[in-house]
Amino acid sequence: MNWSVYIILCTDDSLYTGITTDVSRRFAQHSNQKGAKYFRGRQPKQLLYVETGHNRSSAGKREIAIKKLNRHEKLKLVASPTEAK
Repeated sequence: MNWSVYIILCTDDSLYTGITTDVSRRFAQHSNQKGAKYFRGRQPKQLLYVETGHNRSSAGKREIAIKKLNRHEKLKLVASPTEAK
């Protein structure tokens, strides 16, 4: 199965990182406050970044690596022309 890692800009300007097999479905779930508790006090505003081609294991590892980045580093990743958005 093809897994993706994604970054969402939230209404409070925070950045949320997650993994899924269907980015559109997952964004809709976040918009409807289903799934991640992170979205109980905020709403997703925009999908900023999608990195595809992972299996479950590599997606989880990549998610952890991205979550360890500071905001500036995440925004630099989002601006990188090498990844599909």
